[in-house]
Amino acid sequence: MAITNGYTDLATLKLSLSITDSVDDTWLEICVTAASRAIDNFTERVFYQVSGSRVYIPYDNFLVEIDDLATLTTLKTSTNVDGVFDQTWGTNDRQLEPLNGIAGGIPSPTTHIRAVGDYWYPTAGQEATVEVAGTFGWPAVPDAVEQACILQSARYFKRADSPMGVAGFDSMGVVRLSRIDPDIATLLEPYCRIRMA
Repeated sequence: MAITNGYTDLATLKLSLSITDSVDDTWLEICVTAASRAIDNFTERVFYQVSGSRVYIPYDNFLVEIDDLATLTTLKTSTNVDGVFDQTWGTNDRQLEPLNGIAGGIPSPTTHIRAVGDYWYPTAGQEATVEVAGTFGWPAVPDAVEQACILQSARYFKRADSPMGVAGFDSMGVVRLSRIDPDIATLLEPYCRIRMA
């Protein structure tokens, strides 16, 4: 099995676990893929890239919230609100946000596009009137996300050593695994997506 859209690689995970053989490679790859998808769920975003076109409902006539966008190819709107995206916007008609690609001090992809030129976003109820084409996701996996993936992958790998979620016993009794490791949460919380609506 190969790692699919993983936020770390097999060699890095094995190094962190001090594993030098290849006996568990398939299981480790499954752990990396599962940890990467758990990170997607926790942060409500993906850090890998995929190209394509997606449609959106604008927040108002001047702002549309989109999925994380690494590179914008085209922005179009449906002038007649009929599902036909017939108006192509130029670079002077739009402003990519967060400005300067920074949000909360962290380099970030585009999450909003503001109308600043000759056009505005058509709004009609809950109709999708904006089409964005480009490369979605993050330009690169942030170091904190890779570290969280390594920790979570190792946790999944070691899970067989803690049956039924029991990590061991101490003077107070059973020691259970927490739902999420506090270090992983600390690494990922600055990357959690906050949506407008």
